[in-house]
Amino acid sequence: MTKEEKKVSKKDLKVKKQDKKKKEKKEPKKPSEGYFKQVRKEMKLVKWPSGKDVLKYTVSTIIFCVFLCLIFMGLNLIMSLIRGWVG
Repeated sequence: MTKEEKKVSKKDLKVKKQDKKKKEKKEPKKPSEGYFKQVRKEMKLVKWPSGKDVLKYTVSTIIFCVFLCLIFMGLNLIMSLIRGWVG
């Protein structure tokens, strides 16, 4: 085989693969039967947090948000004071 024949054969293979992929995409997928049964089974494996843990995480999140709010309010106050002195 010459180099040109190899190039042509490689192009033919690429075109055939692309055509095959297009045909596969056009076929509709069948819905899996028992999907919700699988979901229920998987959800049973999840380790859910206790009520005490949820409360702890909620309180810590609220405290963190308040802390960030105070930081940004302080920065805003400092910048406005500097702007008042400069401008």
